[in-house]
Amino acid sequence: MRRREFLTLLGGAAAWPLAARAQQPAKAARIGFLAFRSPITADDAFLKGLRELGWVEGQNIIIERRFAAGNVDQLMGSAAELVRLKVDVIVAAASAPTKAAKEATASIPIVFASAGDPVGQGFVRSLPDPGGNITGIAFDASPDITAKQAQLLIELIPTASHLAVLWNPTSAFLHSYWNVLKAAAPTLRVSLQSLEVRDPSEFASAFDSMTRERADALIVLSDTFATFYRIRLAELAAKHRLPTVYGHGEYTGVGGLMSYGPSLSDVYRRAASYVDKILKGDKPANLPVEQPTKYELVINLKTARALGLTVPPTLLARADEVIE
Repeated sequence: MRRREFLTLLGGAAAWPLAARAQQPAKAARIGFLAFRSPITADDAFLKGLRELGWVEGQNIIIERRFAAGNVDQLMGSAAELVRLKVDVIVAAASAPTKAAKEATASIPIVFASAGDPVGQGFVRSLPDPGGNITGIAFDASPDITAKQAQLLIELIPTASHLAVLWNPTSAFLHSYWNVLKAAAPTLRVSLQSLEVRDPSEFASAFDSMTRERADALIVLSDTFATFYRIRLAELAAKHRLPTVYGHGEYTGVGGLMSYGPSLSDVYRRAASYVDKILKGDKPANLPVEQPTKYELVINLKTARALGLTVPPTLLARADEVIE
């Protein structure tokens, strides 16, 4: 073999390890997904959003999922565990997980999906200027949504004059929702019955109270707690034959009568864009908080028939989804 050929081969051989290293995939990013409740259908929208942006689980991302089964202590422990795992970003599904993640770390980026009143709860400094390690998509644009929910109930049941309102007072942002309803009640010509529920053991007595007070219909103010117990709430509403409106479509999907609120699928899909930007180097402090832009009216006709209700055609025509 000629000397020149030998050197050429030797040089090529020396380059092999470098070429092999260059072709090896980069280290997979690690995402923590923290939720108070069991998985919901909207979670799939988050994965779809990631895939649209080029992030595929098992290829270039690893997702550490932690569902706290409705237990606050477990939620706090799961948040601390994700911090110990040194995930690159934590996705917090709604307000309670955001609070737990915030208490667990001030350095790992946190993206919330569907957190209520993120400014009032102290998650961010302001919507346009988060100012810390947290940003994401808020639950809705305004607590005025509750007045719209009441209007929809009255459109469904024009004779309704007494509405029960079930809500969790430990969710700070729901106080503004309740205040909006109180302010709207005179215009809507209805009286309201407030039922504060902090624990699932109080559900049965709350519904018994609605029955005694002859409530015509029910509004459930949605938070992490209510969403976790959505099946139980739908069952109790059916048992007591109470037409009920909820805050998003996850309730109607398990038998609830009607919901009006932000599209959680859209919210979770958009949360993926925050993760994408953070994994590419952006800081949460520089990513303004967004608000929902897509709202959905969902009606469960099967539940309506079981309650003996006829949904007005005008209401059906406005529904984004009708469950048969």
